[in-house]
Amino acid sequence: MRAWFFSESAYPDAWDKDPVSLRITLPSSHIDRDVAADLLNRHLDEWAMCDDLGLDIMLNEHHSTATCLTSSCTLPLAILARETKKSRLLVLGIPIANRTDPVRVGEEMSYIDLVSRGRVEMGFVKGIPYEIAAANSQPVRMMDRFWEAHDLILKAMSTRDGPFNWEGRYFNYRQVNTWPRPYQEPHPRVWITSGSPSTGIEVARRQHNVATVLSQLNAKNLYHAYRLETARMGLADPGTDRFGYLALVGVGDTQEEGERFVKQVKGYLETTGIVAEPFTNPPGYASQAANVQALKKGQTSGGVGAHFQVTMKNGRQISQATASVAELVDAGVCFAGTPDQVVAQIKTFNDYVGGCGNLLVMLQGGTLNHKDTVKNLTLFSREVLPRIQKLQATATPAMDEIETARRQAAKGNLAAAK
Repeated sequence: MRAWFFSESAYPDAWDKDPVSLRITLPSSHIDRDVAADLLNRHLDEWAMCDDLGLDIMLNEHHSTATCLTSSCTLPLAILARETKKSRLLVLGIPIANRTDPVRVGEEMSYIDLVSRGRVEMGFVKGIPYEIAAANSQPVRMMDRFWEAHDLILKAMSTRDGPFNWEGRYFNYRQVNTWPRPYQEPHPRVWITSGSPSTGIEVARRQHNVATVLSQLNAKNLYHAYRLETARMGLADPGTDRFGYLALVGVGDTQEEGERFVKQVKGYLETTGIVAEPFTNPPGYASQAANVQALKKGQTSGGVGAHFQVTMKNGRQISQATASVAELVDAGVCFAGTPDQVVAQIKTFNDYVGGCGNLLVMLQGGTLNHKDTVKNLTLFSREVLPRIQKLQATATPAMDEIETARRQAAKGNLAAAK
């Protein structure tokens, strides 16, 4: 199991300025430029610490919001590519369906991959519904646009014999010829986030890494869908290194201190959903099935509602924003306490999902200050990470179903060969 340090790089000083929406409509006059400069440099320092602590680094981006100052994840990625020497650098990620120029994404990733000498891993995301208004993009057929952008970026990064022409449904280029080429061949490893098994199947077909956030039940179902589709294709078990999971983490000298850290990190959950209603579920963003399912659960939409409700193992629904630390630990949203307690919680999660090779640890968030973040980072890297690096799951869920699918695929391949 690898561990990747993540922070949303929030601006908490503006969190009480508008009770209706911290995204899209909150004026930037609420930003003190000196406070923002200190925050951005502080977060870069904390990410750079990972190089000595043995942690990898994860970055993301959001737009027009006080909950995340990183408006382009490629900017800190480029800085950290130069400042660090050992850590893997993951962007998770780039909302490619909202970008008008996918080729530019390939150019940027290639450049940064060279600067880092092959340490970049690139994540493509659909993006949350609030990004639609900020990007002035269309929510309808968003995933079709996503996959076309995905295919174009990878072809642009891997083509070595000169320009090619691209005439797609959403993107058109007469000359695509990426300079410079990336350091890794044919391109850096690709990650894609997902909240549903159907997307997990699409990711499995491309054999990319798949990641999900803040729900161990979603993770279990998603990884199973990936494994099952891999078996149906007649391929070997994908291995746990294909799976990623993001959780909030607090590690202290005592249980009380670890839980205090995670309560402050949890400020992310309490604020990220404060969005004016018109932006929460743009028509066409969520599928009909997702909206129907959300309404059955009493949520307002399949767009944002699913992000802030989590299902416990017993089937009970809880709100991530208002749940206690104990409830969130039970749901796998948080790992908190002493190093021994956090290791035990991660092991329980790992067994439940059948193995996860990449833990995306939100060790900073909300109002957690620099001093406490450094302690959280240090305790995790020294007392937790060495004990989870070789963690193995006790069993893969629904292994019989996976093996049956693999045998059927083998029979089909044999019949085709005859």
